[in-house]
Amino acid sequence: MWVFRFLFTEAARLLRSVEGRRLLGLALRYGDRPRNQAIDVTFGAYRFRVPDALSFVWQYREIFVDEFYKFTTTNPNPVIFDCGTNIGTSVVYFRQNYPNARIVAFEADEHISATLQANLKQNQISGVEVVTKAVWTDDEGIWFGSDQADSASIFSQTDRKLVPSVRLRDVLLRETHIDMLKMDIEGAESAVLTDCHDALAHVQNLFVEFHAYLNHPQTLADVMKVLEDSGFRYYINTSQYRHAPLVNRRYNGNDTMDLQLNIFAYRN
Repeated sequence: MWVFRFLFTEAARLLRSVEGRRLLGLALRYGDRPRNQAIDVTFGAYRFRVPDALSFVWQYREIFVDEFYKFTTTNPNPVIFDCGTNIGTSVVYFRQNYPNARIVAFEADEHISATLQANLKQNQISGVEVVTKAVWTDDEGIWFGSDQADSASIFSQTDRKLVPSVRLRDVLLRETHIDMLKMDIEGAESAVLTDCHDALAHVQNLFVEFHAYLNHPQTLADVMKVLEDSGFRYYINTSQYRHAPLVNRRYNGNDTMDLQLNIFAYRN
């Protein structure tokens, strides 16, 4: 058995858990579907409408298998702010693991937000406040491009339009305690976190998906300074391994980004 695990570590890890086996099934069933075509997928007791099957499979792995959003709390009614909710896969995880949580879900793309709300309704997931606005540094709106799947961002040049925004700092300061702040906002995280530098003291756990876009400054140091000044410990990883990274400079063959990191911040 140890030889099998040594040679096939990832497969063995997946096969040992229910969620890992389900991921393999989802990959086999949906992984080869045409990209950027809406489809209904089933996972466990849920049925979701997704805009891109492969993106959903990848989301499922990060959320349910690798449990990027798992945190511990003694609060019987934890407060969760989900910035960049997309179609609601993260909300399913939060509701399953923290059934009495108060969940506020922010989604900038109005079409994705409509899919999110339809998914929640179809699967009878209640108690979620959906805010169809981009989290930003002010309430004056922001130019936002709606790319396919889960890559819409302020840097996208596709179908750009002015979307409503909400200043996250103001929202955070209205709360007395936040158990989990999840931030997957496709490149806006540096500006938003910098603006929130004095509003994170009551946030216990923070997940940030950091993005660096080509032809724009890399601002990882800005994000880390905010976390360190706010008293967080942190762990950083990436979903991509690159051979010869000084030559292979693009993120996963991406023509818009050269870096994507997962930052997990917490208080002792």
